[in-house]
Amino acid sequence: MSERVSFDTLLVANRGEIACRILRSARALGLRTVAVYSEADRAARHVALADAAVAIGPAPAHDSYLSIERVIEACSASGAQAVHPGYGFLSENPAFARACEQAGLVFVGPPAEAIERLGNKRVARHLAERIGVPCLAGYDGDEQSAAALSCEAARLGAPLMIKAAAGGGGRGMRRVDDLSEFDAACEAARREAAAAFGSGELLLERLVHRARHVEVQVLADRYGHCIHLGERDCSTQRRHQKLIEEAPAPGVTPALRAALGDAAVKLALAAGYVGAGTVEFLLDAEGGFHFLEVNTRLQVEHPVTEAVTGLDLVALQLRIARGEPLRLRQEDVRLEVHAIEARLCAEDAFGGFRPQAGPILAWRLPEDSPGIRVDHGLADRTEVSRHYDSMIAKLIAVGSDRDEARRRLVGALGASSVLGLATNRPFLLACLEAPEFVQSRLTTSWVDAAAPQWSAPMPDSRWQAAATALWVRARASPHGALADWSATGPRTQFALLASGDACWQARVVAEGGGYRVTIGDREHLVAIDTGDRIGIDGRIVHAHRCWQPGSADAGWLDLDGVCAAFAERSALPPRHATAGASGEVRAAMHGQVAAVSVAIGDRVRAGQPLLAIDSMKMQHRIDAPIDGRVVEFGARIGAQLAPGALLARIEPEEPAA
Repeated sequence: MSERVSFDTLLVANRGEIACRILRSARALGLRTVAVYSEADRAARHVALADAAVAIGPAPAHDSYLSIERVIEACSASGAQAVHPGYGFLSENPAFARACEQAGLVFVGPPAEAIERLGNKRVARHLAERIGVPCLAGYDGDEQSAAALSCEAARLGAPLMIKAAAGGGGRGMRRVDDLSEFDAACEAARREAAAAFGSGELLLERLVHRARHVEVQVLADRYGHCIHLGERDCSTQRRHQKLIEEAPAPGVTPALRAALGDAAVKLALAAGYVGAGTVEFLLDAEGGFHFLEVNTRLQVEHPVTEAVTGLDLVALQLRIARGEPLRLRQEDVRLEVHAIEARLCAEDAFGGFRPQAGPILAWRLPEDSPGIRVDHGLADRTEVSRHYDSMIAKLIAVGSDRDEARRRLVGALGASSVLGLATNRPFLLACLEAPEFVQSRLTTSWVDAAAPQWSAPMPDSRWQAAATALWVRARASPHGALADWSATGPRTQFALLASGDACWQARVVAEGGGYRVTIGDREHLVAIDTGDRIGIDGRIVHAHRCWQPGSADAGWLDLDGVCAAFAERSALPPRHATAGASGEVRAAMHGQVAAVSVAIGDRVRAGQPLLAIDSMKMQHRIDAPIDGRVVEFGARIGAQLAPGALLARIEPEEPAA
């Protein structure tokens, strides 16, 4: 029997929203809390929420949040006796769990041996097969040469999936529909896996058509007692990255839930698991399920399970870590409501999901709305760092049924606003309102199939008129209301503004305490109220706006579902696209060159890969925009890039006579 262990100070070895969430439950249990922070996070919210905070190094994660030595030193310096790793970073690193044990610290998670048995997909698959948990046909052998993997791919046949054995989150994963593409896809997957997880080890699995991604939450104590808390559906994903998760999974019957749960519990017990973990499965169209992997940590989407069960998973983790027996029985778990979570990320979802980095100028989240929970790490002066994940916040909606939860989440996202950089809010709304989601016709590929028909909401004349009125008001503010008038009556003013690629000229005349704005053949009467209200054509609408620091010529406006920057045309900075028809290729994001596929003098065709960039934990492929010859190449592996940096110049070649 395990003994009780006592600790009164907990160090949270993480950052952002998950650090804030763990701190909340730890303090509710009466624990003293310690945060750690890199140089980039000195003013972060999790630092302010903790009782104490310790600096652990520079902004790059490998020098701070991924440094086992520095985290252990922070525990010693702060008097912490226990460590919660959150998710990501060191959470599934058995060496970290072992280092905590050797330092006399309580690791809030499974034993290092259990992480080793389950954290590697190949090893976990071997265990699952041995105890009779259903697995997909595939290859998980030790021989990892390119020739061996190619031979196994030929045996399995296409379509198939290549997966990184040492990690998840969609990194190191490639779908192969034609075996002629296998070698290139395998090389790319291995390279991405090595960069993300420090291991290029791969496994192969047959592809399941029309599959759903369903995962089971398990809880196990130190005394051999393990239960499951139902399942979550994570099928709404793009490029193997989860976007929206929900519990319980639509269409899962009580019998299927019991079978999934029994398989998950069986695997956890066989591995000697302790704490909270997640066993992931693929659900096929016939109702069969197949083991995928185990996440030996708290999941990003754990709040939906908390919402439907009424349990605090972090508090339960901490109690289990103290050696308390799990007093819940399987029959005590009830799924009474429905919950859906959306991940709000700093990325240009309609522009290739390019991650965004930089300051958030203003934000608002519906934290007090009924049926809505918001987990975030935003502070007054928050900057999205290029060194970390792009997720800004998680919004969780609870309803008596699925559609009520969905409608509440749509409303909550509509009431959310982040100014200063692009977010995936409009893409999330498109997902939630798509017929496939509304009707629960979910598969892991539905978003990628449906998204090409979606488009970003664009500023219309109403939005442009409101932005114009704000611009006129800002320029007039030093002079008061008299700035809008002359000796002969209201002044007529002209504005030339732009937002993105759109440019408009407006005629503005003060009228009735507001402005009559004419853009082309459209005319709107705009009244700028105090706070976040704007009157347009007699209707009051809520808006969120701010100005770029120190400027009255450039600002941000969130109105009618469109959130974008606007500026006087002459104030706009040069725009840098990833690639132009001229053959000039520039970086559109901060990042590091991960791979190079061409050299100066090479002939390339449009769409051919030139290089790959690692940015915010994702790898982005940059392709040639035109046919031609590479005459300039400014990228080398390992080089750090800033937006606008020249990557390549391709000169079109004259066709042969």
